[in-house]
Amino acid sequence: MPSTATRLSSFTESVIRGMSRLAAKHGAINLAQGFPDFDPPEALLAALERATRGPFHQYAVTWGAPRFRHALARKIQRFTGLDVDPDQHLVVTCGSTEAMMVAMMTACDPGDRVIVFSPFYENYAADAILSGACPVYVPLHAPDFNYDAAELEQAFATARPKAIIVCNPSNPTGKVFTRAELLHILALAERHDAFVIMDEPYEHIVYAPHEHVHAAALPGAADRVITCNSLSKTYSITGWRLGYVHAAPAVIAQARKVHDFLTVGAAAPLQEAAVAGLELPDSYYAGLRDLYAAKRELFLGYLRQTGLPFTEPQGAYYVMLDISSLGFATDTLAAEWFAKEVGVAGVPGSSFFRGPEHRFIRFHFAKKEETLKAAGERLARVKEIAARR
Repeated sequence: MPSTATRLSSFTESVIRGMSRLAAKHGAINLAQGFPDFDPPEALLAALERATRGPFHQYAVTWGAPRFRHALARKIQRFTGLDVDPDQHLVVTCGSTEAMMVAMMTACDPGDRVIVFSPFYENYAADAILSGACPVYVPLHAPDFNYDAAELEQAFATARPKAIIVCNPSNPTGKVFTRAELLHILALAERHDAFVIMDEPYEHIVYAPHEHVHAAALPGAADRVITCNSLSKTYSITGWRLGYVHAAPAVIAQARKVHDFLTVGAAAPLQEAAVAGLELPDSYYAGLRDLYAAKRELFLGYLRQTGLPFTEPQGAYYVMLDISSLGFATDTLAAEWFAKEVGVAGVPGSSFFRGPEHRFIRFHFAKKEETLKAAGERLARVKEIAARR
């Protein structure tokens, strides 16, 4: 097997962060990197101010401050019905990014295979390689980005994976996996003795009639599902870098060791402040869905004016715009042109796919209404601007 360094040499630095830098350079509206331009809930801001004056400036317990873990356990129980022991089932991480790395290094040994759906969030393949594992790709088929059951079953049978990664709702496609799909994935994992690593930072951003199903709460999931999540998207605090791994006690015992040597622990004052978010009432989550549903409709309305095909996300806040008719040789050239000439930055879709795929640019709509209107007005003129190339 090639060395980790050799396998990583095929990867570039984060394309998403690169497009953010390009947006800043050209004064483009940044719809590439998925972070809001609006404030988190007032309760969180007030709690943060209090936390800065409290005794929270030194190390917390490395796997999570007790008060934060207890609040997190109550919140998970509220939405899943699971009995969550804050001392046995959780490890707090520096965002879902670290949570995924912890899960991979806990579940996999060097040389193990991991199934990854393609398109995928760009970190997943790198996580596998950094863990010494080998990613095995199974396609999600455009335009609906569903998987083919026979292809997935064949991948399990031939690769004999140690784990499969499922992002639900999916970044970048906006797909929401159904209960039937998750049960099918769990059944395959059971048959082949594999872990199911769920990445769920968009769990509360789902559009009717679709519903988010927590895989960890399904039959047979207790010892097999490793859930990775964060507070970033639900509470609009991407810069706080607070995430967690939720799994069976035996898995968490190993995950704590990995986490301890990766980052020691998440920021203590931010854990204290974030308790206020975890204790928000159910009405907050209903309001969050309504907020993003309105942003989705506003942004899609502008995309319809472009005359270009695009995906309508079932969850999360990303849209894959099909730019193949614009005549660019690659989606990277198209994305650079969008940032420089249209004034809106997205992410070339090829960074999410295994294999050649240059049809898409991913944009996100986690922005204020005025930001989306400004971006939408520019995007609506894309064919007019392209005609002058």
